[in-house]
Order: sequence, then structure tokens, then C-alpha cells
Amino acid sequence: MPPETAAPLGEFDRIARYFRPLAQGFPGAQGLRDDAAYVTVPPGKELVVTTDAMVAGVHFFPDDAPVLVAGKLLRTNLSDLAAKGAEPLAYSLVTSLPRTLPEAWLAGFASGLAADQAEFGIHLLGGDSTVTDGPITLAISALGLIDAGTAVRRRGAGPGDLVFVTGTIGDSTLGLALARQRKGPVPEEDRQFLLDRFYRPRPRLGLGPVLRAGATASADVSDGLLADLGHIVRESGLVAMIEAERVPLSPPARRMLAAHACTIADLVTGGEDYEVVFTAPPAARAPIMAAAAKAKMTVTEIGTLRPLPAGGGWTDGTGPARLVDVMGRDITPRVAGWQHF
Repeated sequence: MPPETAAPLGEFDRIARYFRPLAQGFPGAQGLRDDAAYVTVPPGKELVVTTDAMVAGVHFFPDDAPVLVAGKLLRTNLSDLAAKGAEPLAYSLVTSLPRTLPEAWLAGFASGLAADQAEFGIHLLGGDSTVTDGPITLAISALGLIDAGTAVRRRGAGPGDLVFVTGTIGDSTLGLALARQRKGPVPEEDRQFLLDRFYRPRPRLGLGPVLRAGATASADVSDGLLADLGHIVRESGLVAMIEAERVPLSPPARRMLAAHACTIADLVTGGEDYEVVFTAPPAARAPIMAAAAKAKMTVTEIGTLRPLPAGGGWTDGTGPARLVDVMGRDITPRVAGWQHF
């Protein structure tokens, strides 16, 4: 991004120009003119709240287009709502931006939010804006609505439950590798598909009916399939056995795997898929698949849950989610996924 002069707008001018239009359509936002927003929860509904942050140089490249940064920030939060079966309602935004950041960046960022608000049916309700001498730091708290008593939590899986996952796994980690390399021996069509999966994740909103068809626990896949499934089974005191051959892969990912440009371990641990992994008893398999077909959503059965071995505890280094090959051999990678610390 070419250097430009610092934006001349003050905090409240920025809010008025770029963020107030994003709050139109949500009365409780008060046009961003109040110290707080007001949210009415309809009778029979519960509020689901999630928060995710992104930092330049950690979650996105400093020279990434701001329209893409905005979309990814909002979509990662919407993925958490999708994993609970919630419908998006509104969100708050916190921006911590360098003093020298050009106004054009802010304009692009706001346009990205506006586009995704229109696509996913959500509005800005408030937030905060600060300055920093460090990297761009952004955070969203997203609110969703769900029928009271129907939320599918991390905890709740049982022995014998099946493991399901939406969409395909590993595309984002391949997209990240291509974004870092900026070039490589990959067909251009595959390259663009994988980059799009990295920059523009698809939150599985509308998954509610599928989860309500019998899911016992769920989580969105942000840190890696094995890592996030591991959260589910650890909370329930179980072990997951995932069959590598059944993990759903996109055609571009399969071609890279066949060309030895990646391994299955890379794909199940890379993270940022923003799919949803969930568990359900065998009796719920047919209702879940029927609900998925009705919702036009791809859902794949990939494994089972088992009780802990005698003596309890999980194998050090592998965690509670295991990967096995077609012969049933344990091929679990030592690191299950992204670790922030």
C-alpha cells in the first residue's frame, strides 16, 4: 500500500462518516450517538455472544486489502454463532489503528463490513475506536439469537457418538501458504479458490436445523480440525477417532495432496477453516443428513467417539482427538493445531 498522509478526521468524524451508516437498520444502536446500545431479546429466545480479535502480522498480512480484512473479521465471529445454531443479530466493533493509517484504509474497511452486513443480515450496534503505536488491532463481539434451550455446547458428547464436519478441511491453510509464497506451481484456478477460502471464510449460518436434528456438541474449526474437536471430547471425557480417508477435501486440496505439496496432517491441523465439527448419536445420522440436504449444506461423517482407555488420561502430545489411516494405524500429528501461546 503506498504511503499517504494521515487521515485528518477526528474520532467522532470517523464514526459519523464510516460507522454510523453501518448501524442503520438496528434501532438499539441509537445511531451510535449514545454511550451504549440496547438489545431486545424476543420471548422464547436466548442471546448468544462471541468475541474474536485480529492483529496485523498475526491474523492477516499488513498489506492485505482492508475490504478483505473487514470481511474475515466479521465472518470469523459469525462462524462461532453458526456453531451454536444461532442466527446473527448485531455486532460491536473495536478498532485500534495507527496514527499514520490513511483514511483510504478506513474507507475500504467500512465498505467490506457493509458488504458482509448486507450478505449475512447483521448490523453494527456500537463499539470503540482508539489509536495505537503498534499494529492494527481489531475486535468484534457478535450477538445472535437462538430458541431458548436449543443451544449446542462444546460439552455434551457421549461414547459411541459419531463425528461430523461441514464443508471441506484444509483449504485455508493451503491458501495461507500460497499467500506467503505469492507464486507457486499450482494451477491458477486452484490458487484463486484456495486464496478465497483463506481470505473469505464461509460461516455456516443456517446450520441450526442440522444441529437440532440430534447434535450433542459442536465447535467451529478455527484452530484446526483435531484441535477444535479435541476441545469437544476433552470437555466430555472421551477420545475421538478420525479416519483420515473420510476427512472431506476440496478438489484443489486433493490435487495438492496427491502432488505431495502437503500432508493430511497439514490439512487437519492448519486451522482457519471456519467449518463446524459436531457430534451426534448413530440414531441421529439419518435426520442430520436429511436436514443438511434440505439446507443444501455439505456434512460428512468422519469418525466416532470412544470412552477413555482404562486408567484415564490422554496420550501426551497427541491430545484427545486421534487420526488413523485406512489400516487403523494411529497417524496423529504431535501438534493438533494453532496455539496462541
